[in-house]
Amino acid sequence: MKYKTSHLNLGAVVSVRGSVVDVRFDTQLPSIYSLLHAKEGEIAIEVLAQLDAHRVRGIALTPTEGLARGMVVEDTGGPLQAPVGKEVLSRMFDVFGNAIDRQPPPTNVQWRAVHCAPPSLARRSTKSELFETGIKVIDVLMPLERGGKAGLFGGAGVGKTVLLTEMIHNMVGQHEGVSIFCGIGERCREGEELYRDMNAAGVLRNMVMVFGQMNEPPGARFRVGHAALTMAEYFRDDEHRDVLLLIDNIFRFIQAGMEVSGLMGQMPSRLGYQPTMGTELSQLEERIANTDTGAITSIQAVYVPADDFTDPAAVHTFSHLSASIVLSRKRASEGLYPAIDPLQSSSTMATPGIIGERHYALAQDIRRTLAQYAELKDIIAMLGLEQLSPEDRNVVARARRLERFLTQPFFATEQFSGIKGTLVSLKDALDGCERILRDEFKDTPESALYMIGAIDEAKGKYKPSQPTTSAEPESKTEATADPKPAVESSAKATPEGHPKPVAKPQTEAEHATSTHES
Repeated sequence: MKYKTSHLNLGAVVSVRGSVVDVRFDTQLPSIYSLLHAKEGEIAIEVLAQLDAHRVRGIALTPTEGLARGMVVEDTGGPLQAPVGKEVLSRMFDVFGNAIDRQPPPTNVQWRAVHCAPPSLARRSTKSELFETGIKVIDVLMPLERGGKAGLFGGAGVGKTVLLTEMIHNMVGQHEGVSIFCGIGERCREGEELYRDMNAAGVLRNMVMVFGQMNEPPGARFRVGHAALTMAEYFRDDEHRDVLLLIDNIFRFIQAGMEVSGLMGQMPSRLGYQPTMGTELSQLEERIANTDTGAITSIQAVYVPADDFTDPAAVHTFSHLSASIVLSRKRASEGLYPAIDPLQSSSTMATPGIIGERHYALAQDIRRTLAQYAELKDIIAMLGLEQLSPEDRNVVARARRLERFLTQPFFATEQFSGIKGTLVSLKDALDGCERILRDEFKDTPESALYMIGAIDEAKGKYKPSQPTTSAEPESKTEATADPKPAVESSAKATPEGHPKPVAKPQTEAEHATSTHES
């Protein structure tokens, strides 16, 4: 992009230390956040500090190879800008607004500064409305808010990006507004795959992608979130459309700020984080808001270092969200996908006045049942299931069936699992949970409830065998049993005459856990 200035304000490079560049201006000192260009626009520098009357210190948004002392630096006269307009739809951009999808740059676009103030309180909307995702465990236990902010918290490899991709698949198609995907400090491969998938699904025409991936300098990763938000604000305020903003990964934004802070010589805070982390995160998050003209609904993946939820980055992010979806490594190891921990996850929308009395009561019953099961696990591990009272055994049976019913095959993982993905309505999800809590499926093997959509699919998977089959050798029974993982304990096994379902190879860990518990 080209910046138009009324007069040239030229300076010279004084020092270069990695991505930190000091520049001297003799005539006019550039203001904070001004963008400077060196080497005929090849190198971009954002001013972050004014050292004295003639020197500024900035962070390079591009690699600084070839930059040397004495080189001429031009002040553009304004901050970093992002392209906005209808022409940006179906396109992919970097932090500077350059098209990176191998197509000609968009022509009929406006350029706006990426640094904007959050909307005032007078402009904000207070209406609460549910935002369905088609994923059972989220819609039932931690419903999302239209115009709210939801975070997917988890360590490495528990399924944050897969869950985010599934939400994109489910919601972009039914979402009537604009979808903006912002990749901050993640893998380039994932961005390329997402572009192809969205193009194949036919939803790219209402989508914009902005990337500052992990190979970019920290300055670019630090500003790409602001560039994406500037585009989102245009569609909300000028076009009066609802926007779905997906960010992967907000922790990388904090990490980039930590790198920039260290390069600028600031004293680090606890665990090496920048002292201004709370302010920087607020400047980004508070711009994601409902106004009288439209709403920005945001879903953000949040990497949790070493699975430590007391990490300052996770703690600061929690405070900005209306829904927190916590992914558990233990549930992932048991093959319960999506690996969402229903007891640690929460949503401010889960109140009777918003979701209704029936939904609220059901969600509380489910949480209570799963919490009781979690308390009984230690007793089961030490004494066995047989030592529990009949009432506690019923609680365990209900909880295990609920856990398996709340799993769901994803469209995003069809090619890996071989199971066709499903989209489940909130009504079907609530009906299924209610029927399990009423013990309608107490004679149905747990495996029949694993990786299904609506509850009625369980009846199609499980067909009671004739009593004669119970005398067949175990090997034959295994060959004809339901292929899903089964974890039926001896105390709550299926009635006589039904073959025992057997575990699938990929969920042997779950099967082993169950055997130990029983």
